[in-house]
Amino acid sequence: MKVDSNSAVLEFIRNNPNCSSMDIFEKANTSLGLATIKRILQKNVGLGYLQVAGKAKNTRYSIGSYFQFLYPIDIDDYFKKEIDERNSNTVFNYQVFEFFKNCTVFEQEELDRLNVLQDQFAKNTKHLTDLEYHSELERLAIDLSWKSSQIEGNTYSLLETERLLKDKETASGKTKEEAIMLLNHKEAIDFIVVNPDYLETLTVSKLENIHSLLIKDLNVDKNIRKRRVGITGTNYRPIDNEFQIREALEMMCGIINTETNVFIKSLYTLVLLSYIQAFNDGNKRTARIVSNAILLSKKYCPISFRTVDTLVYKKAMLVFYEQNNIYPFKKIFIEQFDFAVKHYF
Repeated sequence: MKVDSNSAVLEFIRNNPNCSSMDIFEKANTSLGLATIKRILQKNVGLGYLQVAGKAKNTRYSIGSYFQFLYPIDIDDYFKKEIDERNSNTVFNYQVFEFFKNCTVFEQEELDRLNVLQDQFAKNTKHLTDLEYHSELERLAIDLSWKSSQIEGNTYSLLETERLLKDKETASGKTKEEAIMLLNHKEAIDFIVVNPDYLETLTVSKLENIHSLLIKDLNVDKNIRKRRVGITGTNYRPIDNEFQIREALEMMCGIINTETNVFIKSLYTLVLLSYIQAFNDGNKRTARIVSNAILLSKKYCPISFRTVDTLVYKKAMLVFYEQNNIYPFKKIFIEQFDFAVKHYF
């Protein structure tokens, strides 16, 4: 099923709630046959995008409770509007925890693709010696340290990052803080590689410990923040109460520790830690490290994010802040897992 056909049907229902399949067939601006429309409707009901009222010829469709969370959003189209023109959430939405607990975030085709890739990773690594495996893991760790830092504004190139992490050679014209950020990333990655079970069960104190590794010597406060923070490029404002932040983190840990699917655990950690913004700085860096720790704890392929466009990554995160929609970030996660399996090990 093509996403554009699927989107056209959903868009029609959003603008015309309580409509029938025949309404869509006759009035929606598509060339879809009635049988195709019915298949699209059935699939979206199963995903939670749509809710149904009535039976047989009296069946009517409306947007479901998980539509906003999962609906395919076009990033370029979304950001045609400036910050104050976008109809966006400005406060933390506790309902996202219900989304994460109860919805099916990956479609079956997406899970099948991820599982095939993981099987390929297992085959690729099965016959590697420990030395060969850790050599490839080191290469990925350098790429992850570079890209994760670049997303946060670090100007080191990948080659300069490799020289710094391998030979402790700083790059000319760069700040001391940039070098420290990269070295901290590598230290945090080394920690989760040596201690693969450390984050198998998430706790607030363990998250604080990983954050402490990432912000060491960077003049950033440790542990849960005690003051408000603003986020550039959006009107969304995270929780500003220390006790509510801790509560949100505990709720997040509970959801992720209960989840059994490794891909879902990793994706949810990546998004929720960034959304909660528990620390004064270093939230997304912490999210990327912890997300990878979850993959490594179950012997899944870690993700370097090397080929993700920095602006696309930031926009995908802003879409979740403002719309609580995970679709753009889910797309990044799948693409980057694909890249990691095919280019490392």
